Amino acid sequence: MPSPATTTAAAVAASAPLHLRACARRRVTPGSCFLPSRAPLNSGRLTAPAPGPAPLLVHAPRLSPTAARAASPDAATSARSPASGGQMLVFVPPHPLIKHWVSVLRNEQTPCAIFKSAMAELGRLLIYEASRDWLVNILGHISEPFIVDGASDAMINCFKPLQPTITGEIETPVAVSSVEFIDPREPVLVVPILRAGLALAENASSVLPATKTYHLGLRRDEETLQPSIYLNNLPDKIPEGTRVLVVDPMLATGGTIVAAIDLLIERGANSKNIKVVSAVAAPPALQKLSTKFPGLHVYTGIIDPEVNEKGFIVPGLGDAGDRSFAT
Repeated sequence: MPSPATTTAAAVAASAPLHLRACARRRVTPGSCFLPSRAPLNSGRLTAPAPGPAPLLVHAPRLSPTAARAASPDAATSARSPASGGQMLVFVPPHPLIKHWVSVLRNEQTPCAIFKSAMAELGRLLIYEASRDWLVNILGHISEPFIVDGASDAMINCFKPLQPTITGEIETPVAVSSVEFIDPREPVLVVPILRAGLALAENASSVLPATKTYHLGLRRDEETLQPSIYLNNLPDKIPEGTRVLVVDPMLATGGTIVAAIDLLIERGANSKNIKVVSAVAAPPALQKLSTKFPGLHVYTGIIDPEVNEKGFIVPGLGDAGDRSFAT
């Protein structure tokens, strides 16, 4: 039976040439992550896709027994984030806590203080997942994309630090121990999109050992749905190779997130070093991002099927900024 991450992922299957993959802290059942070649874009029912890009391919290999054990939740090497091959990847982590906090956010009866706290906790979990392959690099390929039954059993469980680390020895209360720290001289840039992004990015500095936060304020015209910038705290020049987390709770029409990434690229960032963290995403935004920024990675709590005429995600969770700050 398909997982919840796979079910929600079906909404974007026919709309954009991107790869979708549920983060792999779970066992993979052969064939369980196959997405049908038909998916809703603006309704709750499955409909035949219009002619266009090929159906979505999913990274979900048939694992050998050894590989399945390595990919289990108890394995130290359970996190997998294969190279995107130039295509955008969307990650919907199936962790129960992510589902829990998304559910709290959806409830219209959730008070403002609890809503903001839930958004921060969801952000903590998503940022943890998004930073995973920035701190560890998988050597070799994990899987080949496939449609129904073609898959690779090859899995290489060799790891090395991707972000520079500092090694040495320290005294514990009992004995001398070898240690390894993330080098704070290469911080991750965290860019929350104001104002709702402040809540989702609140715990970034508690997850990542070294960060720099730059605020970017964009507001969306309620009639045209086009974004405009009212605050830009980005550095004039972003050093080559800098890792950037763009935090925007709602990826609806895609105008705001595309404008934000354009600004980052203008200042030196590379889309392959940018990751987007969102609470809820919808097909129009994902399609725009996939078309414009190959290699981008998006981490989201859930993918909803549509955006209404007012630019709100349906069913969504309402206006994340209003509900976080009660204004």
